[in-house]
Amino acid sequence: MQELGVGIIGCGNISTAYLKLAPLFRGITVRAVADMLPEAAKARAEEYGVRAETVEGLLAAEDIDIVVNLTIPDAHYKVTLAILEAGKHAYSEKPLVLSLDEGKHLRSVADKRGLRIGSAPDTFLGGAHQQARAVIDEGRVGRIVSGTCHVMSHGMEHWHPNPFFFFQPGAGPVLDIGPYYVTNLIQLIGPVKRVVALAGAATPTRTVTSEPRRGEVIEVATPTNIHALLDFENGAAVTLSASWDVWAHRHGNMELYGTEGSLILPDPNFFGGTIEISGQGPEFAPLEPWSHPLGVPNQDHRQGPMANYRTAGLADMAQAIGEGREHRCSMDLALHAVDVMTGILRSGETGGFVEMTTTCARPEALGPEAARALLAEAPVAA
Repeated sequence: MQELGVGIIGCGNISTAYLKLAPLFRGITVRAVADMLPEAAKARAEEYGVRAETVEGLLAAEDIDIVVNLTIPDAHYKVTLAILEAGKHAYSEKPLVLSLDEGKHLRSVADKRGLRIGSAPDTFLGGAHQQARAVIDEGRVGRIVSGTCHVMSHGMEHWHPNPFFFFQPGAGPVLDIGPYYVTNLIQLIGPVKRVVALAGAATPTRTVTSEPRRGEVIEVATPTNIHALLDFENGAAVTLSASWDVWAHRHGNMELYGTEGSLILPDPNFFGGTIEISGQGPEFAPLEPWSHPLGVPNQDHRQGPMANYRTAGLADMAQAIGEGREHRCSMDLALHAVDVMTGILRSGETGGFVEMTTTCARPEALGPEAARALLAEAPVAA
């Protein structure tokens, strides 16, 4: 398998996940990092044994084939465009872009240059979510007709070292956490036809209680409390509640209801977890986890052992380039998710239904054997 060199632009919090987990996968090697703050790039480079570059130097480097864009959401379009114009494949953190026009322009540039664009999230490739996909595809709960999703907490200012951008346009719970939920729904059910939503914010400001910026005040410039209804092309209707104005709740992360039974899914922000299934009755039973390598807990988490295989989507894209097939974290999937999320926010402003102007095919399922083919070696349980 061809080895592709990877460069990373953006050395903030999320870069550690990519640098730590990329060695788990075949076909990719992180060779350099860059940041607008040279000292940030230097620190990450020394920590993970790669070289530090300027952004311009990384884009010009001959040993870099794919560049991962880990900048803030408002910079995703500009940086991804620069990556493509440098003649390199691009893989972006979510959300890919903040508008459909930006996404369509990136696709046009990529198509003209014969380049690939991929985008997080890749958590839907995890063992739990792929097992749920298999259950649905096998018809074990019949046709999915409805569902509920809840991503609710009291925001990022209590734990994140620099939470300010989370409350600016381009972030908020829909565009920051929503991609995990919307992308998983698309891979499980299919594309969305239209959306409608109510949106607001509990307070105009938030006070940071995390270090090192404790006590600073954040101006809230995007909705933090959104309740949406997604109408899927297959006829399913799913409620999505996304809020950073909730102290506590008892809602499950994701539940899907079919004509022959129901599924309770784990948090799509993570790769693993327990699935519960019912038949035509009120009782749920846990599904026995299948032997999917991207569901094996490999890290300790405050809530217990956790499966974390970020960069799986990047590795799949690298493999897909060599095989000449579509990668699973594709441009079409990411752009349709952006269409859904920006449609939700637009509906929150207008109060009316918003029709989707994009669509996509469900990404190819990633079964256990295909997942093993991405890994350098079998995962070791934490």
